[in-house]
Amino acid sequence: MYRILRIHNRLIVGGPSHNVTLLSRYLEPEFETRLVVGQKDPHEKDGTYLAQELGLEPIVVEEMRRSVLPFNDIRAYFRIKRMIREFKPDIVHTHASKSGAIGRLAAHACNVKLVVHTFHGHVFHSYFNKFISWGIIQVERFLARKSHIIVAISDQQRHELVNIYQIAPADKVFTVPLGFNLDKYMSVPVEQRHSFRDKYHVAADEIVVGIVGRIVPIKNHEMFIEVAAEVKKQCAAKIRFVIIGDGESLPLIQKRCDELQLSYSYFPDTPNQLADVTVTSWETNMAMALAGIDIVVLTSHNEGTPVSLIEAMAAEKPVVATRVGGVQDVIDHNVNGYITEVDDVKTFASHVVELINDPAKRKALGQSGQAKVRNIYSKERLVNDMRKLYLRYLEPSTAR
Repeated sequence: MYRILRIHNRLIVGGPSHNVTLLSRYLEPEFETRLVVGQKDPHEKDGTYLAQELGLEPIVVEEMRRSVLPFNDIRAYFRIKRMIREFKPDIVHTHASKSGAIGRLAAHACNVKLVVHTFHGHVFHSYFNKFISWGIIQVERFLARKSHIIVAISDQQRHELVNIYQIAPADKVFTVPLGFNLDKYMSVPVEQRHSFRDKYHVAADEIVVGIVGRIVPIKNHEMFIEVAAEVKKQCAAKIRFVIIGDGESLPLIQKRCDELQLSYSYFPDTPNQLADVTVTSWETNMAMALAGIDIVVLTSHNEGTPVSLIEAMAAEKPVVATRVGGVQDVIDHNVNGYITEVDDVKTFASHVVELINDPAKRKALGQSGQAKVRNIYSKERLVNDMRKLYLRYLEPSTAR
């Protein structure tokens, strides 16, 4: 049996948390995993339930936070170093940026046999100005030299890491797509659709266009509101636009709705069954939510692997998204969804209008999407791929 110390920034709702919890649980018994996570910020949705559902008890390092806090970061480094010396792992596998920096430096200092890091996305563009982005790239190049294996979650991301930003050489970077428990989205009773619509006051004959994720600048919800306004102009059908999530950009969303004359409702405070745009805040029952939505969209400036699209496709929903990050690995244009350029509101809206007006097209794209993600993004495939990657290094003569 090999021991893994798996270190993740923080357990919040999203793809990375699914990834680390599934790997921590389903690599047993060949690998014994100890899961270490940082402390979430107050506005983030706690994902601890993902670990609890799998019988995991993560160790929380309170000093490891999202923000750069030198005193806390140093304390987190020494705490993780002690964990390594006590647990004596064969593998230290870090996930995402903060834990990737602290964890890899600690693992390298302790001469861990195999140091692995997964990029669940990156902040090399669209987050900071050019000077800060350049500095982050230099740091990641340095940390890559302290790693034996770099994992990208899509071929597009691997291309960026190797060829565009030159973080690490090609022979060190491997693609391992994310995996999920998709079964819960594939056979949802029709009562779940009714439950979602009853909860958020949506009529049976209304078409719901939904977006799922943190309400932060990188997710570009402003474009979603502009698309909503354009769709309302073009379409005679009854349409509701739903934002599932919460975050710091919420005031901007409300302001943009006012400017574009869209009625707005923040459901936890002021439920309004007639609002054009409803923000539900956080919704943990995503199977119910996706059952109630008809079309799922993504308007991001940057993405790793778009988890909300994969879950939507598993639920047999058609999707429309911007051409960023790993989106092109998930969507085949005009086969299981549509892809547009960032901020091309008119083209994006035209695809949404087409889907609203053509139920047969919605069904065909949804069925095609479900078939694709069932094969590529299962938890079984994720676990098997990662197992093989570990053994490729630990047991090169017997890896299979």
